[in-house]
Amino acid sequence: MRAATGIPAQGYARRRRQLMRMVGEDAILVLPAAPERIRSRDTHYPYRQDSDLWYLTGFPEPEAVLVLVPGRRHGEALLFCRERDPEREGWDGPRAGPEGAVEAFGMDDAYPIDDLDEILPGLLEGRTRVYYHFGRDTEFDLKLIGWLNRVRSQVRHGAQPPHEFLELGHLLDEMRLFKSRDELKLMRRAAGISMEAHEAAMRAARPGVHEYELQAEIERVFRAADAEPAYSSIVGAGANACILHYRANRAQARAGDLVLVDAGAEYRGYAADITRTFPVSGRFTPEQRALHDLVGAAQAAALAQARPGVAYEAGHNAAVDTLTEGLLRLGLLKGKLEKQVADGGYKRYYRHKTGHWLGLDVHDVGDYRIDGESRLLEPGMVFTIEPGLYVPPDDTTVAAKWRGIGIRTEDDVVITKDGHDVLTEGLARSADEIETFMA
Repeated sequence: MRAATGIPAQGYARRRRQLMRMVGEDAILVLPAAPERIRSRDTHYPYRQDSDLWYLTGFPEPEAVLVLVPGRRHGEALLFCRERDPEREGWDGPRAGPEGAVEAFGMDDAYPIDDLDEILPGLLEGRTRVYYHFGRDTEFDLKLIGWLNRVRSQVRHGAQPPHEFLELGHLLDEMRLFKSRDELKLMRRAAGISMEAHEAAMRAARPGVHEYELQAEIERVFRAADAEPAYSSIVGAGANACILHYRANRAQARAGDLVLVDAGAEYRGYAADITRTFPVSGRFTPEQRALHDLVGAAQAAALAQARPGVAYEAGHNAAVDTLTEGLLRLGLLKGKLEKQVADGGYKRYYRHKTGHWLGLDVHDVGDYRIDGESRLLEPGMVFTIEPGLYVPPDDTTVAAKWRGIGIRTEDDVVITKDGHDVLTEGLARSADEIETFMA
C-alpha cells in the first residue's frame, strides 16, 4: 500500500520500528502534530504537518498525536486523531478518522483525539523513559506534565511513573539525515519542478519587470506540478540581491540589473533549494561576469570536496579560499590570502556558510559537528552548496562599478558511495549557459 505521500506505508512502519529499536522496550515516544495557525480572525495559514510526525506516519491532519510504545503486545504504533464528522468535513474536507489511520496509514491501533487525556496516562505507566520534543509546543508540554503527574499521584497504589525525560530530536535527526531511495526520488522530483520554475523566471525577465511578477512565474510552475514553495521565494533585483533574506519582492528590475532568485519547491513534504543570478537584459557586464565566474569557481571547489569520508566543513573552506583569492585578484580586498582568510576579511562580501542539510525541512535536521569536529560526509546525506558574493551599494572602499552587485549560485547535492550527484544538474549555471538560455 502506498499513501499519497510517495512513500509506501511499510516504509513509514520500518522507520517507526527502527526508532523503537533505538530507544528500547522500557521507553515511550510522544509526537504531537503541528498546531494550526490563525492568520487573521477565522482564516488559517496553510497547514503544514510537523516534519517528524510526517516522517514517521505520512499523516497530513492536525489535532493528532503519535504514541510509540515499544514491545506493547496490543500494538506499538498508536495514533490519536480526529473522528470522522460529516458536518465538519463538509466545511474542511475529508478526515481519515481512527479507522483510516489503521487502514490507510498502517497504524497498529488508533483512537479519537478526545480520548488522549483518558488513555495516555495508562500508556506512560510502567515506562521508565519518555522521549519527546520539549519546548517546541508549550501548550502540549503542560498537558504532558499533567499526565505524568497523574501517574505520579498513583505511586502509593503501585503505579510506576517514568523517571527519565529525553530529547527525541537527536535520534530522529540522525535518522532523517540519511535519505532512502524513496526519499531521493521525491527530492529529485522537487528539484526538477524547481529547475523548471527558475527557467520560467529567466524567460520572463526583461527590463521593467517587477520582482513579484517573476515570483508569480516561479510559483505558478510549483502549483501546476502539485508542489508549493518550500520557503518564501526570494527575488532580488539590483542591490536587493545583496540582502540575504530579502522578502519584499516589490521592486522593478532596470536594464543592466542582475536578478538573484532563491526559490525551491516542496513536493510531498520534501524541499528543493536553488539559487541562480541572471542579467535581466540577458547579458552580464564585465564586472558582473567576473564576480559570477568567481562564485562559480568557488562552487566547483566546494563540490570537489563532496564525497564520502571528507569533512563537511571542507567544502566551505574550499569556497572561502577560492572567493578570497579572487577578491584579492580583482582588487576588492587587499593584503595576503592567508591573513584575509584567518582574520575573516572575506566576510565583508561573503557572510554565510556554503550550505546546509536538505530534506523534509529546507534547513534540515542533523548535526554538522560531532565531538567538536566537523562530521564526515556519508552516502545518503543531502545538502546545498551555495557560495555567494554581495558588494553593498554604499561600499566606498571599492570602485563604483562593483557596488550593488549580489550573486549566489546554489545547487542540491546527494553524497553517493563513490562521490556525489547534483540533483539540480541541468539548470543553466555558468554565465555562458545563462546567457545562451536567455537568448
